Amino acid sequence: MKKNLAKAARQIDTSVETALDCYFHEMDGEIPDNLYEMIIGRTERILITAVMERAQGNQSQAARMLGISRITLRSRLAAYNLI
Repeated sequence: MKKNLAKAARQIDTSVETALDCYFHEMDGEIPDNLYEMIIGRTERILITAVMERAQGNQSQAARMLGISRITLRSRLAAYNLI
């Protein structure tokens, strides 16, 4: 089981690295603005959406899966217009 989880984590790492390489290639040497916020925001939205689907909309369960409080989850759901 742990071996599969490590493999999945490496796949996430590779996906992010590949996406960033593509992004920088498309920037064609221009310096991006606010890159941190863009990457974290997009990634967080995808993560929260996927976990909410897995938890079948149960916010308490989703918050436990994410390792955050339910209040924080509700705040993030509102920030991304997911509720």
